[in-house]
Amino acid sequence: MEVTNTSSSSIMWFFRDKGFDDPSIDKMLRKCKQLDKAQSEVASENWDYLRNIVGIQERKLPYIVSRCPKILTLRLDERLIPMVECLSSLARNPREVASAITKFPPILSHSVEEKLCPLLAFFQALALGVPETQLGKMILFNPRLISYSIDTKLTVMVSFLASLGLDQDGMIGKVLVKHPFLMGYSVDKRLRPTTDFLKSSVGLTEDGIQSLVMNFPQLVCRDVTKVLKPNYDYLKECGFRDAQIATMVSGCPPILIKSIKNSLQPRIRFLVQVMGRGIDEVASYPEFFHHGLKKKVESRFKLVKRNNIDCSLREMLDCSSKKFHVKFGFSEVTASYASL
Repeated sequence: MEVTNTSSSSIMWFFRDKGFDDPSIDKMLRKCKQLDKAQSEVASENWDYLRNIVGIQERKLPYIVSRCPKILTLRLDERLIPMVECLSSLARNPREVASAITKFPPILSHSVEEKLCPLLAFFQALALGVPETQLGKMILFNPRLISYSIDTKLTVMVSFLASLGLDQDGMIGKVLVKHPFLMGYSVDKRLRPTTDFLKSSVGLTEDGIQSLVMNFPQLVCRDVTKVLKPNYDYLKECGFRDAQIATMVSGCPPILIKSIKNSLQPRIRFLVQVMGRGIDEVASYPEFFHHGLKKKVESRFKLVKRNNIDCSLREMLDCSSKKFHVKFGFSEVTASYASL
C-alpha cells in the first residue's frame, strides 16, 4: 500500500496499531476521503473517548469505525461531545447511548443543531404529540431516524398515517413510539400496498386498519407478495372463509406474518387431527395462534382429555396456568404428569 504523505502515514499506523488489516483500511479510505488528511492524534483521542467515556467496548470499536470512519476525523468538542451529551439527556441509562452508536455509527457524524434538534421538534409538534419521555426511546431504539429527511420522508409518512384516520389524540405519535422502524419504509413501495391488500383482499374495514396499525404496526411493514399473501392463501386453503380471515387478522394480526411451516401448519394440524376440533372454533378465537403449541396447547389438551372435560378453546387457553388448574380442579401433580 502506497503512503503519499505524512498524514496518511500517521493514520495508517493508527489503524494497524488497532488491528485493522490492509483491505479494511483501503475500504475505509475509499469510503471517507477525509481520512487522507486525518491526524492520528485526533483519531486516537476520539477512539479513547468512545471507549472510556461513552463506554463502548473495545472489541466493538473496529466495527463502528469501519461503518463510519468519518468519526475519527471529527473534532471532539465540535461534533462528538455535543451529540453524545444530547443523546445522554434522552437516555434512561448510559448504556443506551453506546448501544445506539453501535447500531448506527453515522449518528455521531450528524450535527445536533442541524439534524437532531429539528428532528426532536418535529416529533414533539402538536400533530404528532410524542411525549418528551418517549423521544429518547424512539431515537435510541432506531438511531437511523436522524438520517431521514423531515421534508421528503418523515412528513410523507405522517401524511400517510393521517390518511388512515390516525390524525387525532396523538395516535400517530403512539404508532411511531410503538414501532420506530416504521419510518424507515417507503410509503409507496411498502406501506400503501400493504394497507391496500388488507382492505381489498383480507377485507379489513377502515376502523380495522386503524386498530391494526395502532396495535401491531409491524404488520404493515411486511411485503405483500413474499409474506402476507402466502399466509392469506394458506388460510384460504385450510377452509377459512373471507369474513373469518378478516376476524382472525383483527384478533391476531401476527397470523399473517407467522411462518406457515413452523407455526400455522403445526397448530392447525394439531387442532384438527389431534384435538378433533373444527377450524370454525379458531375463527372465533384467533388468540389460539398466540399460545405456545407444546408448552400450553398440547399440555392442557392432555389434561382435559384425560379427565373427559368438555370445554371450548377459549375456556382451555384464555387464562393463566394457576387459574386453569383451579377452574378444572387439577393439582400440580396431575399437571406435571400430563406434561410427561
